[in-house]
Amino acid sequence: MDNQRYCLRLELQDDDELIRLYEQYHQPGAVWPEVLESIRASGIENMQIFRLDTHLVMVLDVKPSFSFETKAKLDSENPKVQEWERLMERFQKVDSQQQNAKWQPMQNIFDLQKNG
Repeated sequence: MDNQRYCLRLELQDDDELIRLYEQYHQPGAVWPEVLESIRASGIENMQIFRLDTHLVMVLDVKPSFSFETKAKLDSENPKVQEWERLMERFQKVDSQQQNAKWQPMQNIFDLQKNG
């Protein structure tokens, strides 16, 4: 079974200083080691985040065994990951009325490899 790719989106607060700080937290060497360890342990083989203005897109390449449910459970049991999530919330525009209000999965509507 092949690895899978997921794409998720998130909106940042429309504040240049907060966006600058958010990007600083995501520079090489700045993300807490416990967070990186948790990401890798969940079956995520690569993660990239792209930004345009306040819009973020996260691309995940995951092992076949990966599941968002298992990742969420592991994250909820990890105090350091929970601390990171609370820290990141100040930068993120989150709709508290939505379930899974942070990173929202995007639907793949085109794949060149499936189009001959």
